[in-house]
Amino acid sequence: MIDPIDVTKNVFTAFGAADVDMIVQWLHPDVRIEFYGPEVIPYAGTYEGLNRARGFFETVLSSVDIHQFDPEEFICEGDKVVVTGHLRLTARSTGREIESDFVHVITVADEKWLLFRDFMNTVEAAKAFAE
Repeated sequence: MIDPIDVTKNVFTAFGAADVDMIVQWLHPDVRIEFYGPEVIPYAGTYEGLNRARGFFETVLSSVDIHQFDPEEFICEGDKVVVTGHLRLTARSTGREIESDFVHVITVADEKWLLFRDFMNTVEAAKAFAE
């Protein structure tokens, strides 16, 4: 049995490699992704199911260049994983930088991500994407 932290680390490794197919393999069929922020952020919104989740990750990876994505702490309690970290990205549409700490709150079921919620400084992201 794979513990929730290892499941999460596998998703992060696949994300770092921009391997959407591998990411999707670690997602539960009933996955729900919640990325909070204004519509100017191309990937802000709620995504339910594998196809929409795939679209979320494809949109993220096609919208930004990732210079830094460093998970710092993995905290696990039962089926919940909380990850804190720091990121530095560039919005491809404008060339502006996004730098922020982040917190991810993840629920794991059947050794797959069931719920993924992303918290970061979306003011910085919105400024980077604004025309």
